[in-house]
Amino acid sequence: MQRGPLSGVRVIEFGALGPVPFCAMLLADMGADVVQIARPRAAPDIANFMQRGRRIVPLDLKQPRDRDIALDLITRADVLLEGYRPGVMEHLGLGPKACLVRNPRLVYGRMTGWGQTGPLASTAGHDINYIALTGVLDAIGAAGGAPVPPLNLVGDYGGGAMFLAFGVLCALLEARASRQGQVIDAAIVDGSAMLMSLFCRLLAQGELSGPRGTHMLDGGAPWYATYRTADDRYVAVGALEEPFWQALLAGLDISPDSLPPRSDKAAWPTIRAALAACFAMRTRDAWAAHFRDSDACLSPVLSLQEAAQHEHVAARRTYVVERDGVRPAAAPRLSRTPASEAAQAMLTTAPAVLETWRADELKR
Repeated sequence: MQRGPLSGVRVIEFGALGPVPFCAMLLADMGADVVQIARPRAAPDIANFMQRGRRIVPLDLKQPRDRDIALDLITRADVLLEGYRPGVMEHLGLGPKACLVRNPRLVYGRMTGWGQTGPLASTAGHDINYIALTGVLDAIGAAGGAPVPPLNLVGDYGGGAMFLAFGVLCALLEARASRQGQVIDAAIVDGSAMLMSLFCRLLAQGELSGPRGTHMLDGGAPWYATYRTADDRYVAVGALEEPFWQALLAGLDISPDSLPPRSDKAAWPTIRAALAACFAMRTRDAWAAHFRDSDACLSPVLSLQEAAQHEHVAARRTYVVERDGVRPAAAPRLSRTPASEAAQAMLTTAPAVLETWRADELKR
């Protein structure tokens, strides 16, 4: 059975919320053996797909015996993931220094919002706070309106979990040569700022002058925006390049000569009004069918339930439809060592995992 490219990598995950379980899910999907240390009285959240691919070990880390079990697991692990405030793991006797003494090759992944250092390091926060402080939130929203939180995709998952996973894999690769582990200080503020690289360049070039909702990629441009349709649904238009823009106008039966030039930013409201009037004449699905074979870069705005049933999404099995809903399939897709469905199974309680790992070591 195919076990994925991370087969043989042992990961200890200390139960947390947000980025840490998402990162652990990514590693588990690709075949890593992920063991989650959870509080003894915490009921496993088997309905949470981000918990898939785990074995769960209940331990009370305030008890010396259970803490020793955790240290024994860490000694045999390749990666540790934790998302507590700075100092908590040290207080438990499980900080980087203690763990790296026991296991010098350990990759110790630390996930926080503010980072391990800095004036705000010990204060509370959530996704919205981290992206607010890094300039991300200010850039998102309609012109004249308030900033709009982009769910918790940019902070928790994009700037947090994905950069934690990237750092862990970088350190694992380096440890193959050096035979030494290291600590990954993954902060959501740092990752979110990194995601703004393009917009920092645009700002330096003077292309981000003006308020939110008035620029090329934030909904300000008429050719990169959403439009309401006759059935009070929406289509998304991404006709940035000139050939795609011409294909969009042709599909809408709008003569290019009837519109002001795209280079005239002051004319964008006029262009938008012309497109809005046209899109309001048909339903969302009618427009989607009309542009089906076009390069106009038009797509229907689908709900999560609708998305799983779309022919392209269904053909790729991007979502896995299950009895109690849908969940995303593992991504990205590897040609020779893909993630297997077995690796994405829901978590199981495995109090004997330490004995299993010890037995595995005897086979090596």
